Amino acid sequence: MAEIKFDIIKNIGVLSEDNKGWKREINIVSWNDRKPKIDIRDWDEDHIKMRKGITISKVELDKLKEILNDINIDELDVG
Repeated sequence: MAEIKFDIIKNIGVLSEDNKGWKREINIVSWNDRKPKIDIRDWDEDHIKMRKGITISKVELDKLKEILNDINIDELDVG
């Protein structure tokens, strides 16, 4: 299995942390020397191990922001 190369360019923020120290973060990450993208995933304390996540472009982030601005979070039936 090929090694995945990554470079966390900038940490945007931490969404949550579990009891084992893993943090769900929003970062700008370059994967395999490609153009950096917005990335949401869980990272260990040292940013060596990661869990599955989602990587989106700036265009997709703009659309997500637009969608989130248009909803009433209090009306959503989620935990």
